[in-house]
Amino acid sequence: MAQRQRLRTEQQTFEWKTRYAVRSGVEGTVNEFVDGHAMRRCRYRGQRKAHIQHVLTAIAVNIERVSALPATEEAPTPRRPTAFQNYLDQREITRPKSWRTLGT
Repeated sequence: MAQRQRLRTEQQTFEWKTRYAVRSGVEGTVNEFVDGHAMRRCRYRGQRKAHIQHVLTAIAVNIERVSALPATEEAPTPRRPTAFQNYLDQREITRPKSWRTLGT
């Protein structure tokens, strides 16, 4: 009983709610795959085919989500830099605009 009370009080903290917000977002996405796109069982046999099914289903879900967004006239806000990009910026190391262009 004491542990249950301790866990309930811990759930009221800002840090716990921040961690749980990430988890709930992930679980919502998994639930969307399972219930909305019948991903509980794989349609194909073999790891390669199953992987292709998962990737294509993820692309379809992303397209559905983007198409459901309301149209806006203003430009979207840019994403915050990653920890690695901050590391490069702090050391004044130039980084290419796209990492995919490296080696070409």
